[in-house]
Amino acid sequence: QVQLAESGGGLVQAGDSLRLSCAVPTRAFGRGNMGWFRLPPGKEREFVAAINWGNGNTDYAHSVQGRFFISRDTANNKVALNMSNLKLEDTAVYYCAARLVDAVVGRKDWRQYTYWGQGTQVTVSS
Repeated sequence: QVQLAESGGGLVQAGDSLRLSCAVPTRAFGRGNMGWFRLPPGKEREFVAAINWGNGNTDYAHSVQGRFFISRDTANNKVALNMSNLKLEDTAVYYCAARLVDAVVGRKDWRQYTYWGQGTQVTVSS
C-alpha cells in the first residue's frame, strides 16, 4: 500500500503563514494530479488545491484563493502548499492525495483520489 507523507503542520496565529509538504514515494506518481484536502472539526472533507504533475496547472477552492499556493517539485517528488494570511476557519487536518489521472475534471472531488497521506494538523488561533 503506497502512502504519501505530509509534514509541516502546527499551531499558528491568525495572519501567519505555514508551509505544508508532501513526499511522494515513487516516480510512478510523476503523472496525474496531486491534491490537498482538509477536514475541519465537525465538517466534511473539502477540497483545497490541486496541481497537475506534468503542466503545473492548478485549481483552488474559493476560500483559499489568493492566500494559498500549491507547487510541485518534480525532481524531488514533492508537493507543497504554501499558506499565508491564515484564518481561524483554516483550522483542519490537511491531507495530501494522488490521482493518477491527468484530467482536470473531477480533481476537486476527494473520492477521485487513490492514494492518501496520514494527515497533518493545522490549528489557527486568534
